[in-house]
Amino acid sequence: MIKEFKEFAVKGNMIDMAVGIIIGTAFGKIVTSLVSDVIMPPIGLLLNKVNFSNLYINLSDAHYNSFAEAQAAGAPTINYGVFLDLFINFVIVAFVVFILIKQINILRKKMGLKDESKTVKCPYCFSAISKKATRCPNCTSKLDKTESLKVEPSKTTIPAKK
Repeated sequence: MIKEFKEFAVKGNMIDMAVGIIIGTAFGKIVTSLVSDVIMPPIGLLLNKVNFSNLYINLSDAHYNSFAEAQAAGAPTINYGVFLDLFINFVIVAFVVFILIKQINILRKKMGLKDESKTVKCPYCFSAISKKATRCPNCTSKLDKTESLKVEPSKTTIPAKK
């Protein structure tokens, strides 16, 4: 079991995924800072010096002068200002990812790269097989390349159980 885990942990895809998650986390922190420290203060200034992270609805009967005071008292609140900050974070991240994928697709077209898989599904048993295969390694069906992987059942048959 330990050997299998080591093989799994060292595979390239898992390491690539880990690097992606680490970079994504760092990027998320940068976007959070961008929204909280750069974008929201000017918007708040335009809207009569409003700090969005302090916008809330007090659900208790007591009156609190600030969001911090309500939090310190443990009052139930709806923190819609924090939600607005997080929503703007999400929109910015989604937009950046959209632009990144769009640019990657443009680059692929310029380089003439096609998003082609090296495998196809066997039309007989539906398992993944190499495009270059002449016979399915799983069901042993003969593959005819002239008619886009038309399958001819194998001549070898398994005798029926009696």
